[in-house]
Amino acid sequence: MGNKILLVIMDGVGYDTAVSQCGYLEGLVELGRAKRWKMRAALPTISAAMYETIHSGLSPIDHGVTGNEALRPSIVPNIFQSLHNQHFKTAAVAHSYFHTLYNGPYDLFDHIEVEDETKNIQYGRFYSMEGYNGTNICAPAEIDLCAQASLLINRHAPDYLLLHSSSVDSLGHRYTADSSQYRIQTWRIDNALARGIPRWLEAGYEIIVTADHGMNADGHHGGAEDIMRNVAFYYIGQGNITAKPDSLLDQLAIAPSVLQRLGATIPDSMKATPLFAK
Repeated sequence: MGNKILLVIMDGVGYDTAVSQCGYLEGLVELGRAKRWKMRAALPTISAAMYETIHSGLSPIDHGVTGNEALRPSIVPNIFQSLHNQHFKTAAVAHSYFHTLYNGPYDLFDHIEVEDETKNIQYGRFYSMEGYNGTNICAPAEIDLCAQASLLINRHAPDYLLLHSSSVDSLGHRYTADSSQYRIQTWRIDNALARGIPRWLEAGYEIIVTADHGMNADGHHGGAEDIMRNVAFYYIGQGNITAKPDSLLDQLAIAPSVLQRLGATIPDSMKATPLFAK
């Protein structure tokens, strides 16, 4: 067994917005207590496709989930499946898309909470955002998500925990990335993490904070613009990431890096070189 990892996905937060608005995370970087790189997202830059890329280490064209409309259970080796098969504990506080990808079809009444050691995501707290539209964002509070993550840590001490927030993506679609709503909501995630991260570090977790994709001034993503592809990658922990500070990291490296850091076997399908030194 290796370390414990908590991965935070700030859905829709582009690199420049993270750096300018995440005062807590940037404060950790400034003090040398965290490191931050620019990371390049795969294509197409669509949420469900990126969730699977982050967890499988494959591009959407290779893993087959090329958009939200193509959502179905994962058919390739991924973090959750690999850890479950190797007897690690897994957990997630996340959008229901993650349940569909890694546990199977989502029924809100049956799966809003999951406590099932036979599943790839053994312990879950899922939200649906049902009814989401231009006038009703349906986004759970960031601090509530952080509190649920802490609850799962206290009850189950998972080896891998995913914390996923959808709010910035939703506000970006409604108001565009060039809006106060988008920028301030990014800060709200950072503000909640400022209360959660010290607890999680004390509980023995290394923390990665990143995004699936960015957002443009049209309130859109999915294409190949830099503003859609470039996201921040923060690491808080004792591992040695060998990349130079100005390196452009590859999103496909997240999955093998998480497994490497946990001391788990990396599937042959994950071809990207892990970010950490052996």
